[in-house]
Amino acid sequence: MTRVDLITGFLGSGKTTFIKKYASYLAEKKKKICILENDYGAINVDMMLLSELENKGVDLEMVAGGCDYDCHRRRFKTKLITMAMLGYDRVIIEPSGIFDVDEFFDILHEEPLDRLYEIGNVITIIKADLEEDLSDEADFMLASQTVNAGCVLLSRTQEVEKNRIEATVRHLNNALEKVKSRRRMHVDAPELISKNWDDLDAEDYEMIENSGYKSESFEKKFSMDDSSFDAFFFMNIDMDYDKIKDAIKDLFENKTIGRIMRVKGFAKSKDKWFEINATKKGINENEISKGQNVIIVIGENLDKGKINNFFNAGYSTVKTE
Repeated sequence: MTRVDLITGFLGSGKTTFIKKYASYLAEKKKKICILENDYGAINVDMMLLSELENKGVDLEMVAGGCDYDCHRRRFKTKLITMAMLGYDRVIIEPSGIFDVDEFFDILHEEPLDRLYEIGNVITIIKADLEEDLSDEADFMLASQTVNAGCVLLSRTQEVEKNRIEATVRHLNNALEKVKSRRRMHVDAPELISKNWDDLDAEDYEMIENSGYKSESFEKKFSMDDSSFDAFFFMNIDMDYDKIKDAIKDLFENKTIGRIMRVKGFAKSKDKWFEINATKKGINENEISKGQNVIIVIGENLDKGKINNFFNAGYSTVKTE
């Protein structure tokens, strides 16, 4: 049977960055690996960012987005059945930042997937400087993605003080309490890794690779069917690169368009492509070899008409379950 790992985490937590490191580690062990990007979007930015792994023998697949929840679930199951025939040692699934982990467990217990796959690990990524003022629905997402995790990794710990890490763990525990989970995390818990990812060694990866998952119950207070989270895709933006960045900054400062939590995508400046990853704390940009002219705005209760005015482009809307 093929082992399958779920690497989940709330918006902007750093899932794709960790997957690059984790998949590289597995590939060095001569494992036959495939990463499945399971996103509801019609465009999968993260898959483009993972393309460099193909040079290490890692295969990349995605579930085509742009359809409703039931359609997407059928495509997800069909894709897994097809992949099971290809003899992978490990399949790594990266879902959207707004994801119901129960979908992962439910679909892998359906026939014939229950005979083709063995659930390996649930690995959850959380920002070390997690926002304190998350909504109740965002806290629910955070808790639901953590409650079954065999391993929790904090991202960018090298950029924050210890007291911020402690505050993040307290926030996580408060979120778990809200959903009536008995699980609690501790800064020094063995399943919580707060190490700089550049310093992860073979022993760390061995633990992560065999961390498994927990069977914990919790109260489901929100449904994916009526989630307040949305994503807007802006294509072929006819704006100067610096003006795109200015527009993104203005989006986060505007209080009339809903709560923007993340903006990501690609933009071109002269002959160079840049990956853009922005939160209200600022914009990170990295030069990359190739990209696509697209910006994705993700958040809660967003006003698509007002957001459209910030970019000289058309847009499409996708529910980010």
